[in-house]
Amino acid sequence: MARFIKKKKEHIGLSPYAMVFRGKKKTETTLLHAMNFSMEELEEFDLDTQAELIALKKSTKLSWINMDGLDNIHLMETLSKVFKLDNLILSDVMNPAIRPKVQEFENGLFITIKILQYNEKNDHLIIENLSLIATTNTLISFQEQASLVFETIRERIRKHKNKIRVSGSDYLLFALLDVVVDNYIYIIGLLGEKIEALEEQMISDPNKGLLEKINSYKLELNYIRKHIKPAKEMIVNLAKITSEYIQDENRIHFKELQDNINEASELSDSYYEILYDMLTIYHSSMSTKLNEIMRVLTIISVIFIPITFIVGVYGTNFTYLPEKDFRYGYFVMWGVMILISVGMILYFKKKKWF
Repeated sequence: MARFIKKKKEHIGLSPYAMVFRGKKKTETTLLHAMNFSMEELEEFDLDTQAELIALKKSTKLSWINMDGLDNIHLMETLSKVFKLDNLILSDVMNPAIRPKVQEFENGLFITIKILQYNEKNDHLIIENLSLIATTNTLISFQEQASLVFETIRERIRKHKNKIRVSGSDYLLFALLDVVVDNYIYIIGLLGEKIEALEEQMISDPNKGLLEKINSYKLELNYIRKHIKPAKEMIVNLAKITSEYIQDENRIHFKELQDNINEASELSDSYYEILYDMLTIYHSSMSTKLNEIMRVLTIISVIFIPITFIVGVYGTNFTYLPEKDFRYGYFVMWGVMILISVGMILYFKKKKWF
């Protein structure tokens, strides 16, 4: 998983209007899937011809067109021609590394944001770019590869004859963004559970393996925050924007979306602070352990200093040593050393040094 955006050399100096795919190809075949619906009717089909796109454009029903795969320039040009989309907009669509943003253009509203998905099988975080173009009766979504991330929205459209069928492309836009932000909160929550489990281990058994986990989670959280912060800025701008493509009755939903992204951002900040505090506690704990070890070693050294001195004195190579011929000199020397050692230990205990 790439941690940082890398710009290809061949893309340097390209015109912002150039319709060139600037990412990594993630799908062999580009697919166009459409849902055309009203309160009472629903059509769902794959798009194969330009005529079908023109028919959707002329339909008075609400249409949702989803494209999986961003590298088919011919399809992009067809969409541009049918829906009168600016090349600058589609150039941004074909750049998966683009920063989240909202932009109103002559025929619609353009939004781009990052989707985060968690693959439980291999414990892997999947990042892909999502671009959305909302016009009067049509929402076009662009994904780097096919996924089930919006399947819940499709099921709502299929099974329920409710607000999502009649509230316009702006409400459908909100529904898709709401799924994206809910995934942010879900993934941060999963990582948060792991971080909270580390807190318990921190108390019971701080070790080197724990430090590796803290640094690993810190890296993951930083990576998530790198995408959430720009998304928050984009959603705040979207909630404030005055556009004919967002109905007044639906503006309240974008305010709710702003609250949700704020929650995701605050959660990520809280867990980041917890990890930072855990690092501080870990290093303090290690320092305390080291101090304990050094204190024990120091006490042992202090006890052995006078004993070593006595042994050194009586280990000298002088012929005439006053106590050398004393019959019980050896035992006296041992007695003195033991008395000194016991006395020092008692003194240290009285001072509560150990």
